[in-house]
Amino acid sequence: MAAVERRIKSMYINREISWLEFNQRVLNQAYRRELPLLERVKFLAITASNLDEFFQVRVGGLLLLQQSGKSSTDLTGLSPSEQLELVRLRAARMVSEEYMLMNNELLPLLQEAGLAPLSLEALSEVQYSALEDHFLTNVAPLLTPLALEVEHPPVLPSLSIVLGVELLDAATGDTRFVAVVLPECLPRRVHAATLGKDGYVLLEALVAEFIGHLFPGEKIVQSSPLRVTRNGDIAVAEQEGGNFAQEMEAVLVARKFSDCVRLELPTSTGADFARRIADLVGADEFSTYRVPGPLRLVDFGKLAGEPGHEHLKLESWVPAYPEGVDPTLSMFENIAEGDILIHNPFESYEPVVKFVEEAAADADVLAIKQVLYRTAENSRFINALCRAAEAGKQVTALVELKARFDESHNLGQAERLQRAGVQVVYGVKGFKTHAKITLVVRRENGTLRRYCHFGTGNYNEDTARIYSDLSLLTCDEHLGADASQFFNSVTGLTRLTRFRRLFPSPAMMKERLLELIAAEEQRALRGERAEIRAKMNSLNDSDMMAALERASAAGVKIQLNIRGICCWTPGTPEGRAGTHIVSIVDRYLEHARIFTFSNGGSPLVYIASADWMRRNLNRRVELMIPIENRALAARVMGILDACFRDNTQACVIRPDGTSSPVHRKDGDAPFAMQAYLHTQARRSARAREREGRQTLQPHVPKV
Repeated sequence: MAAVERRIKSMYINREISWLEFNQRVLNQAYRRELPLLERVKFLAITASNLDEFFQVRVGGLLLLQQSGKSSTDLTGLSPSEQLELVRLRAARMVSEEYMLMNNELLPLLQEAGLAPLSLEALSEVQYSALEDHFLTNVAPLLTPLALEVEHPPVLPSLSIVLGVELLDAATGDTRFVAVVLPECLPRRVHAATLGKDGYVLLEALVAEFIGHLFPGEKIVQSSPLRVTRNGDIAVAEQEGGNFAQEMEAVLVARKFSDCVRLELPTSTGADFARRIADLVGADEFSTYRVPGPLRLVDFGKLAGEPGHEHLKLESWVPAYPEGVDPTLSMFENIAEGDILIHNPFESYEPVVKFVEEAAADADVLAIKQVLYRTAENSRFINALCRAAEAGKQVTALVELKARFDESHNLGQAERLQRAGVQVVYGVKGFKTHAKITLVVRRENGTLRRYCHFGTGNYNEDTARIYSDLSLLTCDEHLGADASQFFNSVTGLTRLTRFRRLFPSPAMMKERLLELIAAEEQRALRGERAEIRAKMNSLNDSDMMAALERASAAGVKIQLNIRGICCWTPGTPEGRAGTHIVSIVDRYLEHARIFTFSNGGSPLVYIASADWMRRNLNRRVELMIPIENRALAARVMGILDACFRDNTQACVIRPDGTSSPVHRKDGDAPFAMQAYLHTQARRSARAREREGRQTLQPHVPKV
């Protein structure tokens, strides 16, 4: 391991370790005692959810590489086996911290608040009897015991809680092992009137207590909850001329039967019993995690999302109505008056939804084209597109079926759109279409006019309340022509070329970014002021990192706000002196991508759907959009200003990939970026209201 650790100390940081350090920053929020209890519980649940996906995708992918026998290494020189060893050690430490926090701090506080699970042993006879009746009436009919020690044992579902049970036949003395999968349709927290207003027991405890009812004539020797995580890193095999929807359905089936990458068991589970379970599910000692508490901590996050107990939550922030949008006008009238920039959730996402809904209802709209990557469960965008198609408009939806873990949802949405008459396209072979773009073609005064929306986040009105993203609404003719060219390219499978303003990937974005970085490097070498500031979710593309390394060594001032994975650290003293890399974790998930270049005093400002990751720049269809309106560009740069002023929620990413809170100098007032942006948005909205520029009367679209 010493040799491995020495190799890590370079200009690159291992991707998996960087991701785990990001998740540590999320977990650290749960440790903050100044936060309300349910806010801390929420961050613990997010940490657990993130770790679930990490094991499914990243650990699953590393295991596939290891099993392939390939000798490939990552940028830090680590083989898949070496990375797995590091990941297991780091993940084990994180899991230990999760449960230490849960057991020592959060559960006692939940108990004080009356929100901790009740122990069955502490119940009165009346309460116990009521729960037994509840089990027999509402739970037992849904349970299906599965015998595992058979020739063709059933596969236990990934991420579900399962009760493993060892049974003894009193007549024969034989033992056998069965698994009972707890149905996802049942709530994890089981309430009963006799338990009080907030009283509940955990479903697995209830089932374990009364499971004997399912096995008459047999004795329960022992039982234990368990949880299997299966490899989710299974790609669709895009066959030439094949049915892509059917191929994606095959991937969903394959995931159900993929290898076990993690087995979670309580520490109370006996050693022999644990080994038997591990053998049955195909888990080795390295992939088995013993935890001193309830499995699936993510479920406790639902406490924070339910109504009630507001004193245990942060005060909610109401989004301001966006600057530049007059609710008494239609969205087309608003956009015609000038480009509109919306920063949700500080500003309401509603105008973006209204833009598509009004387009569906407007008699002068002839065509709507939209890319859909992840949508809400009951999506207003989907509803609007269906209404538009049913009204006879030309509607095209590019539905990305390869959106990981949303594939099933997207398949269903695509089928619904097709039934309504929408022309559905499944994207470009070999690439995910991750761009966020909508094009509306409207007849005005005898001619056609294009209205566009470009965004950094998905068309999902639910996540728009908790993800920080940017939207540009415009009827600029050059951007409109580019939007038409974009859709013609992705639906007609032609090359992504001849764009006037937009920079798509994989054809043009990376080349343009490398040009912009090199230009700043040349300015620095000439002794001129040179600066790059950017905000993104992740950075791991080797070409981009090499360009940043050259620029930093040349003296370019670089400020990066990277929420998650950051695989670059400056390798020279000059680079380290002029580079500042921070990550911000706060109540909203930072999701917007912003790139700015000083350009000799005439800043170039872009927003994008893409991170500076190899997959985004080389293997996805993405868009980078220039913000050329000076006022809007200043607003975007103001967001970056706030990022790098944050001394409350920001952490500095160190050269080894770990991070530490930004040091607040003596005399500096606390500054939190998100609180500042919320306050600014509300202040701006109140000023407009005082000026009489807005009323609360919505515009009724023309039908």
